[in-house]
Amino acid sequence: MMNSTQHIEICALKPEQYSELLTVMKKAYPNWQGSYWSEKSIQKLTEIFPEGQLVVLIDGKVAGCALSLIVDYDTFGDRHTYEQITGNYTFSSFDENGKTLYGIEVFIHPDYRGLRLGRRLYDARKELAEKLNLKNIIFGGRIPFYHKYADELSPKQYLEKVKHKEIYDPVLSFQMSNDFHVRKIIKNYIPEDVQSKEFATLLEWNNVFYEEEDSDRKTPKKNVRIGLVQWKMRMYKNLDDLFTQAEYFVDAISGYKSDFALFPEYFNTSLMAEFKNVSEAEAMRLLSKYTLKIRDKFSELAVAYNVNIIAGSMPFYENGELKNTGFLCHRNGKIDRYDKIHITPDETKYWGLKGGDTIKTFDTDAGKVGVLICYDVEFPELPRILADQGMQILFVPYLTDTQNAYMRVRKCAEARAIENECYVAITGNVGNLPQVENLDIHYSQSAVFTPSDFAFPSNAVKSESTPNTEMILIADVDLKLLDELHEYGSVRNLKDRRSDLYNIMSCTKEFEVKEIASDRKLPVEVEARYTSLRNRVDMPVGTIGMIGINEIMQEKTKEKNVRNGKVRS
Repeated sequence: MMNSTQHIEICALKPEQYSELLTVMKKAYPNWQGSYWSEKSIQKLTEIFPEGQLVVLIDGKVAGCALSLIVDYDTFGDRHTYEQITGNYTFSSFDENGKTLYGIEVFIHPDYRGLRLGRRLYDARKELAEKLNLKNIIFGGRIPFYHKYADELSPKQYLEKVKHKEIYDPVLSFQMSNDFHVRKIIKNYIPEDVQSKEFATLLEWNNVFYEEEDSDRKTPKKNVRIGLVQWKMRMYKNLDDLFTQAEYFVDAISGYKSDFALFPEYFNTSLMAEFKNVSEAEAMRLLSKYTLKIRDKFSELAVAYNVNIIAGSMPFYENGELKNTGFLCHRNGKIDRYDKIHITPDETKYWGLKGGDTIKTFDTDAGKVGVLICYDVEFPELPRILADQGMQILFVPYLTDTQNAYMRVRKCAEARAIENECYVAITGNVGNLPQVENLDIHYSQSAVFTPSDFAFPSNAVKSESTPNTEMILIADVDLKLLDELHEYGSVRNLKDRRSDLYNIMSCTKEFEVKEIASDRKLPVEVEARYTSLRNRVDMPVGTIGMIGINEIMQEKTKEKNVRNGKVRS
């Protein structure tokens, strides 16, 4: 028991205090089934956010501790797990620009309980939130006595009884008495927490002194970091084996605080070796059974490692059609889909693939992006549609066998960056697959291309990898430079188009088709075809891109007079 001469102090945790800290952790959680924080973890926390790691000292000895992070809470939302909010215990979720102080740990040595040391730590957290102008404090709280009542009370009923002091819970009762309110009850927060039956209370304290930033000064993220995975084709025992390799790359890219991780086209096709006794077409369809599992796993990784993942592409069989499909897994849990529009002759010949029919941009927390798969970047109409929708970064996952094939993708990607005044990031596969038909060899050199002007590299190449080597390429791109280029560039490709000679087609809500420049109606046959296209292409009413123009203009020779007129694609 403490006497009146003892001195209590709250200060920043120092790495050299770890041995004392570990002793207190073990005393505080004698029956804990999970792992205690390692010295390496404590070291990292004190490096990335020293102010947020607090200890309470009694006569210079550690008696308790509070660990925390700053996070962008909107990235995770209320349905997160402890593993996700801590970045899979790597703390990659820490965001110095976030507005939420997230508490990840509080514990007190049992010999000093009853001395209000926990309250002091909570008050110190509140002072820190006010000092840093953070909006709130949030954390997931255990309910360790719930297992005693689980057979008769639901978590909600248990919460109400604790709230009305009919039941005492050593954690929840304490937190409620310290001005925290229960925001939500969540399941599977800490799966190994058997005492809480895997439930937790999501608690919040709001900083009444928080001041919103002046809306005039708020600007979207402009400095964006991209991680490209130059993936080596190798044989995997099973899907989990592939996941292990993929997670390694995501972890590494997240460690560099990247905003995006890009995987190549068909990066999972080594799994086709499992189906070597059937035809190539059937093997590709059998491979597609893994696609949704891979999508879901990559979505989990995106949230856990706090990085947006462009999951390359994979075969996807639906409604009797096999497509080349990829997924943009946002770090807030949202998933978008994109399809390859133009199918190569080999994809048709060997696998019987069909092209997609939707082209659109995606809004992310790090800019507006587009994704085109390999062959699609060789058609300038598609990136132009995306550029007209405000695309800032174009991602191109590809698979090429020879250097000639690679150069087609590379040169076209370089052109797309210049003509659409955007960044273009490309990555592919390397290595050989002797046991997979039609996917024997691969060539790749990942790269990030820029527009060509004074603000960018003189060769318009931001960064590039070593050819044919498994590696990660990290590159930073500045979106502010694009804004300046659009207005003040030496040339302005987006603004200087000759709309008096050619233009984008337009349609009304009734799908009446007109040529904008001359207001001349197209032939009835073309109008019908255009209406069909407008229904398939995912663009706002009133606009349609060159993909529609080309398909219309090339459909019938009797419409040659239209192609030779003012509409030139």
